[in-house]
Amino acid sequence: MTTAFLAGLVAGYGVAIPVGAIAVLILGLTARTSFRVGASAALGVAVADGIYAGGAALGGAVVAGWLAPVAGPMRLVAAAVLLALAGYGAWRALRVAAPVGPAGARRGLDTPARAFAGILALTLLNPATVVYFTALVLGRGDRGGSEIGVAVLFTLGVFLASASWQLLVATGGSLIGRALTSDRGRLVTALLSSAIIAALAVGMLLNG
Repeated sequence: MTTAFLAGLVAGYGVAIPVGAIAVLILGLTARTSFRVGASAALGVAVADGIYAGGAALGGAVVAGWLAPVAGPMRLVAAAVLLALAGYGAWRALRVAAPVGPAGARRGLDTPARAFAGILALTLLNPATVVYFTALVLGRGDRGGSEIGVAVLFTLGVFLASASWQLLVATGGSLIGRALTSDRGRLVTALLSSAIIAALAVGMLLNG
């Protein structure tokens, strides 16, 4: 059961660390309004990641039972999906940086409730997140404990990882904000995320 929680932590950091439009938006909101608004926006991201992780963990546990006879090939497919996501993330990071996020997205998000709801909705619009978590869940071969218990602990790990990182972004202030959102910072965080995802895929193959 502890393994599921730790897996969720690693998976959560893997999807949360890249600094993109949402992180820049959270930094801007915090600087322009208050920490309460920025923290609410950060928790919106974490809840969205938790929703996708929970759906993938619960649904994936059921699907994995149906696919038990072909668990080996499914693990290979899941690892391939993760490696593709890692490669795409690294390739996109190495491209010439484009402007980040719509400038108008920060309008109307100047209260904690609006920031939470708005950032939650924006984060849920990213379909790659559910693909990522589903591939991880389907590729996991060791599911000690009850399926629901494993799913809850995995989801909790994802939520805590995402929340801790996004809250760090919100509290970073101007110094860490400039470092993270610079071209170098965005490249480093994106490559770090790709490395984590690739390591998860390789570990999945080695455990098979």
